[in-house]
Amino acid sequence: MSTNKKIYFASDQHFGIPDLKNSQQREKKFVQWLDQIKEDAEAIFLLGDLFDFWFEYKTVVPKGFVRVLGKLAEISDGGIPIRFFIGNHDLWMKDYFETELNIPIYNKPKEYTFNNKTFLIGHGDGLGPGDNGYKRMKKVFTNPLSKWLYKWLHPDIGVWLAQYLSTQNKLISGEEDVKFLGEDNEWLVQYAKRKLETKHFDYFVFGHRHLPMEIEVGKNSKYINTGDWISHFTYAVFNGNDLELKEYKNS
Repeated sequence: MSTNKKIYFASDQHFGIPDLKNSQQREKKFVQWLDQIKEDAEAIFLLGDLFDFWFEYKTVVPKGFVRVLGKLAEISDGGIPIRFFIGNHDLWMKDYFETELNIPIYNKPKEYTFNNKTFLIGHGDGLGPGDNGYKRMKKVFTNPLSKWLYKWLHPDIGVWLAQYLSTQNKLISGEEDVKFLGEDNEWLVQYAKRKLETKHFDYFVFGHRHLPMEIEVGKNSKYINTGDWISHFTYAVFNGNDLELKEYKNS
């Protein structure tokens, strides 16, 4: 890392809900944050669910989100690397971010080393023990046949259907994920501890849970959850030595 530079992590913005007005207010707030951090950002990691729904038809992308997409393009064009980890609400992302914004996308957690600190980074859905209902549903959603069939829906119907399911189905909406389950029952904590049995990581950084969390999972090892940009407006920042959770409060 360069001197006086930082690495930023954020997740679960879910732009598109609950309605256009409220979504745009949160989007503007997130863009303000991006404008501030670009001044000292070495890299930016977006850990999934930037949108509440995203599907890339062959020649169509969902309406809206122009502010955040434009800002991401500006930052990427300015030479600051951005990495995107697909979440459970943007499972059907293809190559739009890569071709239009020069932002690589990842489907699985990925290992990084910054200043001799090791990180395992991802969205977090479907990891660890339990959550079997969602794991089965994810297999259906990611099946090539399911995606092929869905693309034949008119975008107006496809987007409406996805938004309806997102708000009505707890497995998709993650309604239960806003409650702290206790350290022994937090499945991403259990996932981190199991990973430590075979390899050391200084930090496990995930989203998905919508709760900002910082939990010791082993000797010199922490699990950090970045929270969300619906209720908490939290993010994590690595200054080259330590990783901290912070809340964004715009003026």
